Amino acid sequence: MVIRAVLIWLVLAAAALAQGDTRLMILHDHGNPVVSEMVELTIRGEYDLTVSLEKMEFPNSPDYDWIQIARDDWHKERVQGRLLQIFERRIALFPRREGALTVGPISHKLTYVTANGKRAETTVTAAPFTLAVRPFPADAPPLSARQLTLTDELSSDPGTLQKDEILTRRVTIEALGTLAHQLPARPDLSEPWLISFTQPEQRETVLTEAGPVARVVWEWQLRPRTGEPAILHAEAFSWFDTGSRQVEVAPLKPIPFGFAGFGSNFGARQVAWRNWPLAALAMGGGMAASLALMLQGQGLLPAGALRRRLRRLRPGPHARAMRRAAATGDLPALRAAADRHLRWRGQPAPALLSDLDRQLYAAAPPPGFDAHHWLRAFNRTLRHR
Repeated sequence: MVIRAVLIWLVLAAAALAQGDTRLMILHDHGNPVVSEMVELTIRGEYDLTVSLEKMEFPNSPDYDWIQIARDDWHKERVQGRLLQIFERRIALFPRREGALTVGPISHKLTYVTANGKRAETTVTAAPFTLAVRPFPADAPPLSARQLTLTDELSSDPGTLQKDEILTRRVTIEALGTLAHQLPARPDLSEPWLISFTQPEQRETVLTEAGPVARVVWEWQLRPRTGEPAILHAEAFSWFDTGSRQVEVAPLKPIPFGFAGFGSNFGARQVAWRNWPLAALAMGGGMAASLALMLQGQGLLPAGALRRRLRRLRPGPHARAMRRAAATGDLPALRAAADRHLRWRGQPAPALLSDLDRQLYAAAPPPGFDAHHWLRAFNRTLRHR
């Protein structure tokens, strides 16, 4: 019995010696973070082995986001008098919810070289740990960062715009210690008196030595429809400064629009009907009125719907202005006339109006735009609505 027990002990000791001493730990920089605050983890392995291959997968979870923020580090280090092979992986973890959040366990599969030169495999596991996540300290979408910078740039002075001048607004937000998708959504700058064209959003996360830097860029091309002074509303969003442990506010200031030499409402000019015989206008108006009364009296159409249908039979008072603008390539005048024409007809803007807006307000308009072709498609679309 004793001999058998000694043999078993010798076999186990030999196996332990062949495998070597191994330990895997999860270290974190602080506890009790708020929702969305970055927690830096270091997964550290201490191996008395000659490791040739390894594989580790960090566990995904709906409770947090994560990103690896540095390359794996393998080096030799003396621990308690023994020279060990050290493995370190740095992870940034961002809690999505408050409460107890468990991370792990994490397993590291190793292929190592034994004393006799052969290869063997083993798996080392780090025990899970739990973070106590506190709620985000503001009634706003969670955003935490070590540092946040907002830049709001305007292409010209919005208070002294010239007629048909386009103002470009470019907003850049950079935040250290967060991810790009945690930055705020692009604000809506739409106003009834404002024509705006929005460039595609640029959003990215860049890894730096100081940590992940999230960046978003918004750009708009803005032009008021009319000449009256107006103010574009302000925007603001809250973020948690993880250094000061305070909630801060990043503002987008209001923009006061004004116009140099303002004297009239340049967006509401009307085109005179110089070449229309007054007799024809009177006759057409009388016939339309008679037809409207007749059909309405028979109960065929509501009065509003009937007026809109009758208007579609006429070219409209803005047709000549649109043709003249298309012929001369005056796209701002074409846009203004098309807008007045839509209001006169009582029809919503068709989708192809965005093609004209893109030529007017995009920083790099697509080549090959044909104003005549666009106007024909515009009129055809309105007739078939």
